[in-house]
Amino acid sequence: MTIPPIHEWWPHLSIEARHEVLGSGTSLLGERAREEIREITGAVVGRAEELTDRDLDYARTQMESVD
Repeated sequence: MTIPPIHEWWPHLSIEARHEVLGSGTSLLGERAREEIREITGAVVGRAEELTDRDLDYARTQMESVD
């Protein structure tokens, strides 16, 4: 499966899911993030879903100091 573009769901993720994505040390999405992406977009998000380096760069630039 291919997840929807990150700009469609990243702004709506919880702080916990954002930290899970950026703190995991891997490009694979964790369970919390996958579930939230499913809820936000309605997409099927499998366990093997990975973010690209570009996606991770986007996520890092979108984190706010309050996160």
